[in-house]
Amino acid sequence: MAGLIRREDIDEVRSRTDLKEIVDQYVTLKPAGIGSYKGLCPFHDERTPSFHVRPQMGTYHCFGCDESGDVIAFLMEMDHTPFTETVERLAARIGYELRYEQGSGPKREEVGRRQRLLDAHKIAAEFFQRNLYTRQATAAQQFLGERGFDDAAARTYGIGYAPKGWSNLLKHLRDQGFTDQELKLTGMFSEGNRGLYDRFRGRLIWPIHAVAGEVIGFGARKLYEDDQGPKYLNTPETQLYKKSQVLYGINLAKRAIAKGKQVVVVEGYTDVMACHLAGVETAVATCGTAFGADHIKIVRRFLSDDSAGGEVIFTFDGDAAGQKAALRAFQEDQRFVAQTYVAVGPEGMDPCDLRLTRGDAAVRDLVSTRTPLFEFALKATIRDYDVNSLEGRLRAMRACAPIVAQIRDSSLRPAYARELSGWLGIETDEVMRAVAAASKRGSSSQQRGQQQRAPQHHESQQFSSGRDGSGRGSDTPGRPGGRPGDSQEQERPAEVQLPNPREPVARMEREALEVVLQVPDLVPDAYWGHFESAEMRYPVHQALHDAIVAARPEYDVNDPRGGRGWLEHVRGQLPEPLHGYLAQLSVTPLPASSEQQVRNYAVGVLTSLVEMHINRAKSDKLAHLNRTDPQQESALYQSLQRELLDLEMQRRSLLDN
Repeated sequence: MAGLIRREDIDEVRSRTDLKEIVDQYVTLKPAGIGSYKGLCPFHDERTPSFHVRPQMGTYHCFGCDESGDVIAFLMEMDHTPFTETVERLAARIGYELRYEQGSGPKREEVGRRQRLLDAHKIAAEFFQRNLYTRQATAAQQFLGERGFDDAAARTYGIGYAPKGWSNLLKHLRDQGFTDQELKLTGMFSEGNRGLYDRFRGRLIWPIHAVAGEVIGFGARKLYEDDQGPKYLNTPETQLYKKSQVLYGINLAKRAIAKGKQVVVVEGYTDVMACHLAGVETAVATCGTAFGADHIKIVRRFLSDDSAGGEVIFTFDGDAAGQKAALRAFQEDQRFVAQTYVAVGPEGMDPCDLRLTRGDAAVRDLVSTRTPLFEFALKATIRDYDVNSLEGRLRAMRACAPIVAQIRDSSLRPAYARELSGWLGIETDEVMRAVAAASKRGSSSQQRGQQQRAPQHHESQQFSSGRDGSGRGSDTPGRPGGRPGDSQEQERPAEVQLPNPREPVARMEREALEVVLQVPDLVPDAYWGHFESAEMRYPVHQALHDAIVAARPEYDVNDPRGGRGWLEHVRGQLPEPLHGYLAQLSVTPLPASSEQQVRNYAVGVLTSLVEMHINRAKSDKLAHLNRTDPQQESALYQSLQRELLDLEMQRRSLLDN
């Protein structure tokens, strides 16, 4: 059995890995202050970015769902890999050789299953690509040529050819050291009475990539009449490939999507290629399934549709199936803040056919002349009714009213109601009443559904270190503080009571903690002394204060790990349930835009904290003084007066600095 990875190696991998570089593969990040970035949280649905990343601290935190952790935790959550395998992947990425204790490192066959699957897919993709340039791939070459794709396009998209025969790929991967048990898990093989055989035979192959660019599956197009299989054959569901969570072309389109605030959803692999080659580089396609909620999550992370102007454009055939697909997309539209459109090609042509017959400009025109999805949905609904009769028009109005009522932008509803009135020949007031009634019915239903989920507001907040309350954000593998190599489930930690952030003292204490955690090097030595002597009103803040004071002797301003090293020292002194709160404080943006402003802010915050501490001590001493008899307890009375004077001198000295 493989041994545990040494703790110092885990720390080294964590410190050498750029957290922002990893997160950028999944989330579009924008600057959010000095050394801070933010984006839409990948762990829960949101419209306003609350996911913050501080690369120099090596931590992230979502202020919406309280998910937090380091680069190992992030990849474990995103890729669903165990702790050890995640560390090994990161180590391989930076070329770092891990050392193991209590045993040896994993043997070849024991390397993380996911990485082995990825390796097999990479080798298979290269195998298919090489075969595209052989004599037996003439049909595949002809197919591409007839659709306007040259050799450069084929190489850009990694297109390949699966040769006829039952074991070409199987033999190749076996020769590369893969076992049959591993090959079964790839989805590239079927199994019969005689064992494994190639799933893809005599077909044109498109590799399907994950967001980060790894090959995770394949799409295969039939080329020969004697092939009894379906026209398109995809990889089945595997550990790597979940069709409801995959978008073909997203690895190539993600940058353009983020830059242009636009995504174009097409129906097939060749449509993606045609769009990209025509200049519409934001095109992606689903892989054998309808565009659904999981696809939306992927798109939204890159679209960053928290800002105005974003566009989601669906291209569908003009036939009944295409209209049905568009209406399904409409049902998901409310998940987008961006404007949503439908683009239907002339004569029902898809982007590939359009490019082939009318050129690149026609593809760009298709996208630029899109129709708002609401308008498309309304007109498609109206077509189901006989609007030549009054009864048919009324039924169409009743069917369309809920669509208008669902429009999130309330300022658009009257405009669409007027449009609907004109299309149906019904008075606008009557249409508006129908929309209002539909809206009321929808609101009542929504309120009933949310009644049980409504949060209760208290003076304090419940905090748990995991986003789902499971405690996975604490001492579980990969989280700051987790034991190296530990892969078993941990007990759920007790919830921590956080003070009301609107309470002035709580806010002041929190701001002081943020300063000493994020910019300890900018805190003057004199203020460190004041901070260490201060007492926090709230237990959770006092615990963090005590951990900081205990860790400070280990703080080295020249630590090559920078803020990460400092946080690790503090984390080591802190009770485990507070690790998530520590991460939260370490990523909260400071209200300053330059180093000098940060320094001034730090001094101001700490001055306020210490002054509050001194004033609190003065109040206690003064109350004690008022309870003391100056005649019978003269010595105590004079001592209290001296202490009050000393406190006042400290306060004035603090303010003078």
